[in-house]
Amino acid sequence: MATLPNPLPRLASLGLQLPPGELVDATDDGPWHEPLLWLTDGRAAPDDWVAVRATAPGVGLLPVVLDVGAGHEGPRHWDLMPAEVSYPGDHDAEEVLEELWDECAEADADWPGLADARDAADPDSVADDIVNSLLDDGSPLKDPRLALVPARRSADIPTAIGWTGPVNHEGDTARLSAVLRSWEDRFGIRVVALGFDTLLVSVAAPPTTLAEAEALAAEHFAFCPDNIWQSDNPSRTAYAERRLLNQPAWYFWWD
Repeated sequence: MATLPNPLPRLASLGLQLPPGELVDATDDGPWHEPLLWLTDGRAAPDDWVAVRATAPGVGLLPVVLDVGAGHEGPRHWDLMPAEVSYPGDHDAEEVLEELWDECAEADADWPGLADARDAADPDSVADDIVNSLLDDGSPLKDPRLALVPARRSADIPTAIGWTGPVNHEGDTARLSAVLRSWEDRFGIRVVALGFDTLLVSVAAPPTTLAEAEALAAEHFAFCPDNIWQSDNPSRTAYAERRLLNQPAWYFWWD
């Protein structure tokens, strides 16, 4: 993946106020030539997120919450493969979605096209609210840790670390980051949490009508068909109504 200079090797000199943590350079093929991320030693707190979100982007780092307690341990055990991903900017989001749609949809179902964009006000504030809910005592995450990733866009975080969570559906995570970039532009999403094979994004401008949600559900189906196939009501309409309509966060899980 084509990247800007990685500031992580200089982390100690960047003036960030960070809790105890470590640099991670482990990949499926052994150590990577530079750190992929920095990870806290202990459970993340909301104050940690607020502090780094205010300062880290200025030095080329973006925060994300990693769930290291869901049975797959931490990112050292996640089969990270940074050498196997391309660059998100080399892919067109609609072309990616249409190709994935054609692989997964019924043979007679034509790709319906992209859902219309919505105006997003202050996506970072919405992300802060979602992260605060993830880090409270009732969080669905088993062991949330704060990470810093060398990336300029939130959508690029999975690709920057060589994350392979969706490998059974799409082997080049950069293609999915291209879709996430499009959702950043159209719906104000931010990548806020990653697990071994899960992704959570905050959404500043979710669909507010069922028609809008159903249009977007087609994109979600192409992006992550397991969200619909493995639900208790495997229809895009039900998914749109329950998981997309006025929802400030989207969750994805790949089998």
